[in-house]
Amino acid sequence: MSDAPAYGFDTLQIHAGAKPDPATGARQTPIYQTTGYVFRDADHAAALFNLQEVGFIYSRLTNPTVAVLQERLATLEGGVGAVCCSSGHAAQIMALFPLMAPGCNVVASTRLYGGTITQFSQTIKRFGWSAKFVDTDDIDAVAAAIDENTRAVFCESIANPGGYVTDVRALADVTDAAGVPLIVDNTTATPYLCNPIAKGATLVVHSTTKYLTGNGTVTGGAVIDSGKFDWSASDKFPSLSAPEPAYHGLKFHETFGGLAFTFHGIAIGLRDLGMTMNPQAAHYTLMGVETLSLRMQRHCENAMTVASWLEQDDRVDYVTYAGLESSPYYERAQANYPKGAGGLFTFAVKGGYDACIKLVDSLEIFSHVANLGDTRSLIIHSASTTHRQLSPEQQEAAGAGANVVRISIGLEDSADLIRDLDQALAKASS
Repeated sequence: MSDAPAYGFDTLQIHAGAKPDPATGARQTPIYQTTGYVFRDADHAAALFNLQEVGFIYSRLTNPTVAVLQERLATLEGGVGAVCCSSGHAAQIMALFPLMAPGCNVVASTRLYGGTITQFSQTIKRFGWSAKFVDTDDIDAVAAAIDENTRAVFCESIANPGGYVTDVRALADVTDAAGVPLIVDNTTATPYLCNPIAKGATLVVHSTTKYLTGNGTVTGGAVIDSGKFDWSASDKFPSLSAPEPAYHGLKFHETFGGLAFTFHGIAIGLRDLGMTMNPQAAHYTLMGVETLSLRMQRHCENAMTVASWLEQDDRVDYVTYAGLESSPYYERAQANYPKGAGGLFTFAVKGGYDACIKLVDSLEIFSHVANLGDTRSLIIHSASTTHRQLSPEQQEAAGAGANVVRISIGLEDSADLIRDLDQALAKASS
């Protein structure tokens, strides 16, 4: 089908990028479980390897099943192309790889998933890169943090774990003025609730492991390119604007225009870093995306019901859900996320660290896991797990203090979830 703008989200999440298999007529996208592809002849092979023709070479780079998922995600996010990879963490490195060089930095939100903070504050130092962490609600502070060596600003649309809502448009105005790309992790919101590219983002990253797949079966990541950034406007991004030695001096932006980042992600990123998504993972994710809008509606409805109940409970200090009128992000969520504030938030338990641990251990329906975005409701005490490597000050800034638990609300009956939390809170407060 043609992915024309006239098609609605629900139609595109099922059909975009896919067509009946030409060999068998199979309606569902097949799992192309193959590493290699037969070339028509020597000239065909040479053209593919020289980026003169688009096609399948080797499954570390491209695979037909993965290609369908890439096109579908690009369509849903309003981008021109996408690169899928092995995990959300891989997607973050894939997004930064064409932009950064030794001595360069990324300005990052303080409100990020703990693993991302560790990756940015520790791991990327081994590449000679660095990160500056700034409260992205303070737009002036973000602008002040950008210097001549800054190559990107990074944030989450709805931040994990606290469910904080980011003003993407305000950040995009700052990055546009500075001539650097804005990278938005849209994992928690998904393209159903938020479209960062429409709000000015340059790149969107996902852990497809979460809501896009939706069933906790496979890991994966994706980088979606808006196609709108001028990589040749300055000398800051030579990987995309300058001659590439590995391809005989080819200039990605000059040659591929709006698809420069996508082609670089495949031809250089996946080729050399090898963070490949396997075709079975792509297949599971494609099946999950087909019901994304339906699931997100239920996630949001259940989250609102549970958050409202928790807010009234005397055993709870506060709830961070942006769908609540008491949230400082309520108006921003209403304006920017009219379909809902997502299914993820935190709440603080009276009794602090010990009460949180007892609560987590007492739940019966909620699963104690590190994942989120599952059909099942999930809970974790971030300070002792996902954010354990951070200092207490970093934990507080990220919304993962010692007295806080994160919950990812699933698709169960909300009354059952409330009963489960009620009995666990009773044990935690005894």
